[in-house]
Amino acid sequence: MSNPVDRAETATIPLDRDLFMRTLIRELAGTLEDVVGLEDASGYISVVGTTIGESIDQSYRKALRIDKLSRAQVSDVLVDLKRRIDGQFYVIEESEQQIVLGNKACPFGDKVIGRPSMCMMTSNVFGNIAAENLGYAKVELQRTIAAGHGECRVVIHLQPVGRAKEIDGREYYSSPE
Repeated sequence: MSNPVDRAETATIPLDRDLFMRTLIRELAGTLEDVVGLEDASGYISVVGTTIGESIDQSYRKALRIDKLSRAQVSDVLVDLKRRIDGQFYVIEESEQQIVLGNKACPFGDKVIGRPSMCMMTSNVFGNIAAENLGYAKVELQRTIAAGHGECRVVIHLQPVGRAKEIDGREYYSSPE
């Protein structure tokens, strides 16, 4: 047996605030999924995501000194906010009808795997920011790391027409002024 360590603070333990918080959120999401089911767990996480999305949207608008973000600014903000929390989102396509984003790394890291309800944070933050600035959004999570895909593909439909009416996704609307 190797030499014992005298004090806990010198022990090599893979634990820091970030890992603790990601693990905490993973376990909370898992407990919700087990107790109330995936759909209701996603609903609870959506409530939190909406509040966070509103706050982030206000922060960007204030920092950019504008009342509303353009479509190009919405794309930029969505990529930037994920970059700031260690995601690797990028724009695949942007048009009047939709913004398509890819992602190579989830901010929750491997803690998201097997916890699809955690993707409601992304859906609600993205949907809230897009809808508040552009009037409407329907977020389609086509592929997610949580579901075991190697990367994410998120489509934010900006108009409730065509394919957006038929796909499975969450709809978001701007708040009444």
